[in-house]
Amino acid sequence: MQVTYIRNKFAVFGYQVVLVVALMALPLLTQAQVFKWARQNNPNYDERLISYGFMIGLHTSAYQVKYAPKFITQQFDTVHSVMAQFSPGFSLGFLVNYRVNEFVDLRIMPKAGFYTHRLQYNYTDETSQQQFVETTHVELPLLLKYKSMRRGNVRMYMIGGITPGFELSGKNDIQASSALLDIRKSNLQLETGLGFDFYFPLFKFSQEIRFARGIVNMLGNRSSVYSDPIQRLNTNTISVYFIFQ
Repeated sequence: MQVTYIRNKFAVFGYQVVLVVALMALPLLTQAQVFKWARQNNPNYDERLISYGFMIGLHTSAYQVKYAPKFITQQFDTVHSVMAQFSPGFSLGFLVNYRVNEFVDLRIMPKAGFYTHRLQYNYTDETSQQQFVETTHVELPLLLKYKSMRRGNVRMYMIGGITPGFELSGKNDIQASSALLDIRKSNLQLETGLGFDFYFPLFKFSQEIRFARGIVNMLGNRSSVYSDPIQRLNTNTISVYFIFQ
């Protein structure tokens, strides 16, 4: 019964993720078609060795939960399941772009990310309780950008790399004495995504969708009734960025 419930929950989350991705990708494809056949703006922009810009990001994120072996023992026989729920957030930052060659760039994007993660504890008596972890992270994505040929005023690209992050502040830290779920203060994520560059007479505007998977176990060492059923917490994030250069 519990396995079926968990599978159904993951199926619902899967449909939500697909819908979010589709909604994010639709404006990219529409604008790409419009700009493809326009007169070429700023034709020498990509010949710059170093360029700068700023970005605004919107994201939805959730933990991936791995149960501890003790979860199936009598100690937690009243806990039916622990489910992660996606929550929205945003980020602000700037970028430094280094041109390697016509098709490859190296990119550094320091940013501040504002996150909310939710865990819902479902009990066998059909009650539930939520744990919220709200944090602000300073992140430093180190990315490799692989670009297609420019067509008119649009260029498609793929991007990927690593993102170390460190907690700047959070309710989990401020309320440490009473926190029920202990979360680590640093993370490391693998990121991959795609986007489109749009060339205007005075600047370049990019829209980008990126998927990030945390490889660090975010569960802290402090024992509690909320952390003991869990062995591992990893972050999953879907982001869309609006970049001005």
